[in-house]
Amino acid sequence: MARANPILAVVASLALALAGCGGGGGSSPTPTPPTTPVSVFTAPAQLALSVTDVKQVIAQSVAEAQARGTPAVISVTDRVGNVLAVYQMTGAPTTLLIRHGPGYTPPNGGESDIQGVLITPSTTAGAPGPREIRTLLGSPAALGAIAKAITGAYLSSGGNAFSTRTASEIVQDTFPPNPATVGLGSGPLFGVQFSQLPCSDLEIPALGKPIGPHPSPLGLSADPGGFPLYKNGVLVGGIGVKTNSDYSLDPDVTTNNPTQVGEEAIALAGTVGFDPPTGVTADFITAGGNSLIYTVATKAILKSSPGAAPGFDTLGAGVGALIPVLAFYPNPTILAGQAYGSESSGIRKSTTAEFSNPDAYILTDGAGANRFPVIGGTDSPSGAAPLSATEVQSVLQNAFTIMSNARAQIRSPLDSRAQVSITVVDTKGVPLGLVRAPDAPIFGIDVALQKARTANFFSHPSAASDLMNNADPGPNPDSATLTRSQDIKNFVIAMQAFLGDPSAFTGKTAFTDRAIAGFSRPRFPDGQVNGAPGPLSRPPANWSVFATGLQTALVDTNLIHALLGAPDSRCTFVPNVTAGQNRLQNGIQIFAGGEPIYRNGVLVGAIGVSGDGTTQDDMIGFLGADGAHNALGTIGNAPVAIRADQLVISQGGGANRVLYVSCPPDPFVTSHVQDACSGK
Repeated sequence: MARANPILAVVASLALALAGCGGGGGSSPTPTPPTTPVSVFTAPAQLALSVTDVKQVIAQSVAEAQARGTPAVISVTDRVGNVLAVYQMTGAPTTLLIRHGPGYTPPNGGESDIQGVLITPSTTAGAPGPREIRTLLGSPAALGAIAKAITGAYLSSGGNAFSTRTASEIVQDTFPPNPATVGLGSGPLFGVQFSQLPCSDLEIPALGKPIGPHPSPLGLSADPGGFPLYKNGVLVGGIGVKTNSDYSLDPDVTTNNPTQVGEEAIALAGTVGFDPPTGVTADFITAGGNSLIYTVATKAILKSSPGAAPGFDTLGAGVGALIPVLAFYPNPTILAGQAYGSESSGIRKSTTAEFSNPDAYILTDGAGANRFPVIGGTDSPSGAAPLSATEVQSVLQNAFTIMSNARAQIRSPLDSRAQVSITVVDTKGVPLGLVRAPDAPIFGIDVALQKARTANFFSHPSAASDLMNNADPGPNPDSATLTRSQDIKNFVIAMQAFLGDPSAFTGKTAFTDRAIAGFSRPRFPDGQVNGAPGPLSRPPANWSVFATGLQTALVDTNLIHALLGAPDSRCTFVPNVTAGQNRLQNGIQIFAGGEPIYRNGVLVGAIGVSGDGTTQDDMIGFLGADGAHNALGTIGNAPVAIRADQLVISQGGGANRVLYVSCPPDPFVTSHVQDACSGK
């Protein structure tokens, strides 16, 4: 892969970092000695919610719920997902219903994927049926409240405060969600709801372990009623509220569902005194030219006075009680949160030996050890050597440098620098290193690993075979006769038919997450009016944020197992490559930010990036791999001839070229380079 004017391996100067933006010929350059990285980020202060704080948050929400005559389940978490309290008011809902797509008629009373799952306490003996999940302890509605609280905490940072209403806006099949407007593309974080899963091998089970990040029982939530919590301007956690059994979303930003507004008002009351810094809420941030939504509830509509709410300790037994919730909150006692950045939180500043950048943060085991240190590949790709530790380090360092100079999409104020999580995997999907910026949103940790594994998996010669041999033992509620394994096979058959290529997914094409995302939309190309569904998606009438297609078909059985109290350390049932390890251990992700890495035309792994805008994520990973090529000359991005953007799909009388990567215009804070990815 020839080019001129290379991006240097590790640079402190933006001018040096952008020297490789032009194309051209020539041989790979001699590696340039790296300069010493300079800190450009301010680390968040190590603050945490105290027991007194948690009591205040709950008491304020209870007072608002009482004023509205709407009993609620209220959950509070810290920034890394520790559940600090679950309070169920008397009369609050005890079930949680996840509904199917708007135009779907279930065959034989069944549903699609995890749609229509009724979660209810165990009332009869025996195993639950395919549509019913029974928790062992507590109220299932609490699972929704916990997911909302974790979402508020995980999607936010010191530079952006996102609510579950924000999440609802950015994960749907149209953006912004508006049934009256046709031709809209999907949300920028379409598919992110299926991250942070309780079957993930990255997330730490909550039982007795304060280190995070912890999983969410239902992934990220798109149900309004969840907010982040701040203390002295520092993100410290989240609050989630459920007042009814429907666990849903807001399908239309032009109307307001009264129940959802009520849940938001109760949660918003809890945030009083724990408000986001001025100017960082979602309504100060744009995506695709649209201002995002933080909340449609305001403090002006509150029916209580949160600052004068009766103290938590004065709430009588008739008002409600703390309740246990399976593995997420087994002991109903109010807890203090962990201070993000401390060893006990599971995420802290790296040492120089762990990663040689003063701004780098890593995941720790709570006892001082890096959970994902830089290592060489554990595989032996046919025709190529595994990634070496030096190569992995170079990819991560180059990506970190690009991130440090990139202009953020989802952070305020304008011209803030992007902050993301970055990981590299080998062809087995084994993490070879993980590093992140100090204030990157937590959700990006698990998502970065999903993205890297997704790009690697679909570019791997065994992708079709692995999917065709998926050993999911779960039933398929779409059909009385079609097994889940056959359902997954059908996605491969559909993909091969869509491309007109019976050898698709056998390693001949390099797929990025952006390319896979295009095939995973309910309309292809994304936003096409009356377009056919992508081959990896459910049809539009069957589609919902709870049933996106192959993404959910791969994970729903293990998600159900996790909610039943029997979590696995893997989310999918594709064949193992080593004992207990498969290539999609924590599921796939279907929005941009993952690129495969090659050595002499042979796949050797992938990079995944998450935590900012999708074009920023794309650029950081793509230029990170390119920078490693320029520094070492041994690895880099896929050869141009095999990239997915060489595929042209004939659809609706037109020809549509598949997207590979998309990099933002004017992406850097101290330079005006416009086309940073051209020629790479």
